[in-house]
Amino acid sequence: MKVKDIMTTAVQTVGPNASLKEVAVLLSKLRISGLPVVDATGAVIGVVSKTDILRKGSSAARTAGEAMTAPAVTIDPDRSVSAAAALMLELGIARLPVLEGGSLVGLVSRSDLVRAFTRPDAEIALEIRREVLEGAFSLPSDAVDVTVEGGIVQLAGELSTETDVVALPEAVRLIVGVVAVESQLQWRSGTTPELPGQG
Repeated sequence: MKVKDIMTTAVQTVGPNASLKEVAVLLSKLRISGLPVVDATGAVIGVVSKTDILRKGSSAARTAGEAMTAPAVTIDPDRSVSAAAALMLELGIARLPVLEGGSLVGLVSRSDLVRAFTRPDAEIALEIRREVLEGAFSLPSDAVDVTVEGGIVQLAGELSTETDVVALPEAVRLIVGVVAVESQLQWRSGTTPELPGQG
């Protein structure tokens, strides 16, 4: 699943000269926690959030441009949802403006990521077959038995190399909505290698 599949496309923005009061009213009205700040050409130059307002509201900052966090951390719409989640966690941020060719095309937030985890098990299984088996590993979609229940994935079957037996479950873990992976995959020797985190 990619960022473009879950991002919000109707993105409200503010200019750098918007007052903090105007920003606060807008955040409250829209029930959101942050907004991209764009210049006259529409380029994203920062992000202003409730935290920025609280932190800088008692200082000399009076406008979105003065209070915003800059430069804005952005992401491409074709990046994976797991990459967006990792970036948010690493930097401790709650939203990412989505840029395509330098233009703002959407916004992805932690709320969007949480909603992605409510995906049906059948949808998760389909993505595993298409994106992991057929895509990343160039295997037939039925090369591995894939069962998903409550976000828990069970993998069973035989692969040609030990490397694939270890790497495939790790790739499946990156699929949005996957809670855990239980692997019974084997390779030609007939053994099931111990996977990271299982020992």
